[in-house]
Amino acid sequence: MKFHLMQTGVIGRRHELEQGMAGQRPDLYQRYLEEVKGYVQLADELGYASYCSPEHHLQIEGFEITNHPGMWALFVGAHAKRMSAGILGYVLPTHNPVRVAEEIATLDHMLRGRLIVGFTRGYHARWVDSYAAVRGVGATNVAHAKAKDGQDAINREIFEESVQIVKKAWQNPVFSHKGKYWEFPPEGGSAGHPGYAEFGKGMDENGIVRQIGIAPRPFQNPYPKVYGAFAYSMRTVDMWAREGGKQIVFATDLDFCEALWKRYAESAKKAGRDVPREDIGAWGGFLILTDDKDEAERLRAEHRWFWDKWFIPHGQQFPNVLIGSADDISRQIEQAHERLGFNECFLMFGQGHLDPGRNNDELARFAEKVAPRFAVKDASGTLT
Repeated sequence: MKFHLMQTGVIGRRHELEQGMAGQRPDLYQRYLEEVKGYVQLADELGYASYCSPEHHLQIEGFEITNHPGMWALFVGAHAKRMSAGILGYVLPTHNPVRVAEEIATLDHMLRGRLIVGFTRGYHARWVDSYAAVRGVGATNVAHAKAKDGQDAINREIFEESVQIVKKAWQNPVFSHKGKYWEFPPEGGSAGHPGYAEFGKGMDENGIVRQIGIAPRPFQNPYPKVYGAFAYSMRTVDMWAREGGKQIVFATDLDFCEALWKRYAESAKKAGRDVPREDIGAWGGFLILTDDKDEAERLRAEHRWFWDKWFIPHGQQFPNVLIGSADDISRQIEQAHERLGFNECFLMFGQGHLDPGRNNDELARFAEKVAPRFAVKDASGTLT
């Protein structure tokens, strides 16, 4: 089993966040970079498979300071010798999908394949509204999805079309696309150039560009591993089953998780894909590893403060928590694995709002006390 680390991008401790506008303090951002570099280097030594971050912008309050997926992947890659950088993920309704495809392919080369990517829909209205790639698209969350309202529908349509465009760009030397929201090249084509005909392709006999292609193509063949980051909706599960993305689930309810696995397998089969159970999804949660029950409750309360102040008002659900001793957490993983059969586990930890010494000890203890019950290190040093 592979183990991945997931950070939330918190820039400061609780007392610093409570002072306000922590996200704009240069001293805190510099400390944040140094702390993350330390986590990446430690995780690389310990055998974790990747160090992952989401995408968010305009977070002046100091939560989720992860505002450039490509730069962040390079930062992680620059400080790891073996481990992959994980982008979980690009919020596609805020991007030109062809540009995303090209950026990921370029990163894939710069990191020589040490890259995994995910795509998400965007739940934070302030920045999704400001960064919207298509006029009219807005953020969506669990409430929008359950209501099946117009805002969720537009977001979903743009997201799904964008996923298809990214894959088309990765898989074809040149391509064209005409959909509901995107058209490449634009209607009528684009002005050509003699060099296109002599050295490339995609231009017609009249000198009009009718197809485009990204450069470079991905380093990994056919492209980096794709994840559907944090699936909760069955419609999203259906989409990833068709498109071949591995869902990441942080849900506590294993009956619900089993329903997701079953739905994915059925939808994939309808799409002509026979997917092994271990490739359907990854599972995980927030890591709180301690032998001290009082400390466990203090840490749970600290994480809960962070979640209640930030994520819950955005419509996000409190995630699964892997809490207790090494034996306790091993039992939680074992129980989930028996039900779901996953071969990858994603772990969030107290990056930013907890002391680095405490986090480092937790990551080391997990790698030394829990991970060996489910994995051994391969020739590269990765727990698998």
